[in-house]
Amino acid sequence: MHVVVNAAASADGKLSSRRREQIAISGEADFDRVDRLRADSDAVVVGVGTVLADDPSLTVKDADRRERRLEDGEPANPARVVVDSKARTPLDAEIADDAARTYVCVSEAAPVDRRMELADRPDTELVTAGEDRVDLLRAFAALQAEGLEQIMVEGGGELIFSLFEVGLVDELRVFVGPKVIGGRDAPTLADGEGFVEEFPTLALESVDRIDDGVLLTWTADGGE
Repeated sequence: MHVVVNAAASADGKLSSRRREQIAISGEADFDRVDRLRADSDAVVVGVGTVLADDPSLTVKDADRRERRLEDGEPANPARVVVDSKARTPLDAEIADDAARTYVCVSEAAPVDRRMELADRPDTELVTAGEDRVDLLRAFAALQAEGLEQIMVEGGGELIFSLFEVGLVDELRVFVGPKVIGGRDAPTLADGEGFVEEFPTLALESVDRIDDGVLLTWTADGGE
């Protein structure tokens, strides 16, 4: 399995405002890059906070890319995966439609009735891993067993931190856009509890200008 974290951050490292409202940090050129990355992925993963805040569809936008996937024997869109410890994903969320198969990763602490409601949705499969929170290692192993090898993670900051914490990130791609958002409570690329002793380090692979921003690509090198 190869896990790529992709994000757009402001020049001061914020993913959105302190109100956690979606902000257009990048432009059409970067949107197209993200769409290509989705089209090359087996699954797109987000945390439930992203679903609740933005209600994304996580589908491939370009019709030609969807057609190429079909010609290659793949579904038109990659699978959608929501990491949702308490099963808070709305039943009418965009990711719950029939555009692609959806996996909802929950913990055993999620209410049974909510789990049953999600599991009853067409094209939705429940992955239960962990007692109080989703055990990401177990959940991603279950996804791999389903044949999902190329994984794209689109946020948010809590999920990205947790993936680094358990060593699941292979690659990090960040578009740094020409905006300053500010705010001590605004979400950053990696939120969560934060590291205090052992810090994941990255090896810089490339730097590419896109419009007035820059795309930084790193690989995880396992150092401290």
